[in-house]
Amino acid sequence: MENPVTLSTTKAKNRRQAYVLLAFGVIFLVLALILHPNALVYPLGLLLFGLGMLVAAVINPQRLMIAGILVTLIGLSIFLAYKNNIIPDAGNSIVLAIGLGLVGVALAARRGYVTAGALTPAIIVILVGLVEYGPTDRLLPANLPSFILSLWFPGLGLLLLGLVYLLVDSRR
Repeated sequence: MENPVTLSTTKAKNRRQAYVLLAFGVIFLVLALILHPNALVYPLGLLLFGLGMLVAAVINPQRLMIAGILVTLIGLSIFLAYKNNIIPDAGNSIVLAIGLGLVGVALAARRGYVTAGALTPAIIVILVGLVEYGPTDRLLPANLPSFILSLWFPGLGLLLLGLVYLLVDSRR
């Protein structure tokens, strides 16, 4: 049986993490409503989604650390690909970003934040591969890339993630 003090501390951390995710989700949704930035000029959606997860992972690294690392690096790669005047030919940097993300996952596993059975890195890489793979373009909505690059994506994504973590935590 687990120590009740440790269990209540973990529950408090999980709840604080859910509140941080909800707060970031609301902030990004309000910014999306107010600013209406062009997603192709300011392709920050995926990068901000990853950064929001990383900030929330500071509270409880066991939950969002590996997803935050991978999504942030992939978002940075996509940002650099769309902002081609920053780094020329940055479109091929996604493989480098995934490699660096997997190094981050290995370091997080070494520190004990994740176990060997974590499936999140594989799921994230498969989803990126499906979005990037040419023949799947016909299966995905035509406006999916612009949605992922907009402020609506981190707003809705972090809000939903916070709600799910809040509901899962309250059911235990």
